[in-house]
Amino acid sequence: MLISVLISVAMVLDSLLGEPTWLWSRIPHPVRVMGRLIETADKVLNNGGHKRAKGVLALAGLLAGFTLVGAGLAWLPDGGALEALGAAILIGHRALVEHVAAVGTALGQGLPAGRSAVSLIVGRDVAALDESAVARAAIESAAENFSDGVVAPVFWFLLAGLPGIVAYKLVNTADSMIGHLNDTYRDFGWAAARLDDVMNYIPARLAAGLIALATGSVAAVGVMRADAGHHRSPNAGWPEAAMAGALGVALSGPRVYGGVPTQDPYVNATGRRDLGPEDIAASVRVLWRAWALMLALLVMAAVASW
Repeated sequence: MLISVLISVAMVLDSLLGEPTWLWSRIPHPVRVMGRLIETADKVLNNGGHKRAKGVLALAGLLAGFTLVGAGLAWLPDGGALEALGAAILIGHRALVEHVAAVGTALGQGLPAGRSAVSLIVGRDVAALDESAVARAAIESAAENFSDGVVAPVFWFLLAGLPGIVAYKLVNTADSMIGHLNDTYRDFGWAAARLDDVMNYIPARLAAGLIALATGSVAAVGVMRADAGHHRSPNAGWPEAAMAGALGVALSGPRVYGGVPTQDPYVNATGRRDLGPEDIAASVRVLWRAWALMLALLVMAAVASW
């Protein structure tokens, strides 16, 4: 019961406060600390031979260190206050919806502004994106990061408390930095990429279910069943498929990374492809509805176990 209460409090705190600039401009955000240590490990170890073994050892060491810090904070006799605060810091719903909404606002001001805004939240090349492609990229980011940045942290907190959410954020951060299928990171980032896939397997499907349930969309379920497994990612396809079905739009499809074009299939290929700022706004509303449903379920679980 207590853990459901703590994560519910954390979700509300995150939704109200987000990532206050006045605080994180003065002290480093925990995820930034994780990133700096991952970057250091990359510079020191990602060379010579045995890169895969070095990557495994680096990730294991960082995981052990950060998980112990999380366990130590959880052990303190404070009634769970630090656990709730720590979880609130590591859940990213408010920041996600603000960043996605900012793309819609910028796109309404013109295509160059939209491209600039979306470049902050996606890894693809944006120079040649038209208005629909900018909107599609923002909506895809909304769906995928609802799973990675909101549902997965909540899931791992429920499963293992503060150590669980800290471990998840470390792995997810490592995957975003070194879990790439290129010559530089294919071996060194192998462990981060594979473990991130494992840790996101259930949350991605939960996120998709929340989107479908929150919108009452039968189409979302159909698109999930038909297209989620065709995505380049074993997990991201699920929330993207649910979002595509809920909005009646086509997502994914061809794009360019580092100057190299891909021919990824569309998710919900028969959906509408002429997208704009209003579709981005609609995706943000879906995120809030799915967030509210998850919070309601957690509150009901806490009350039921009282």
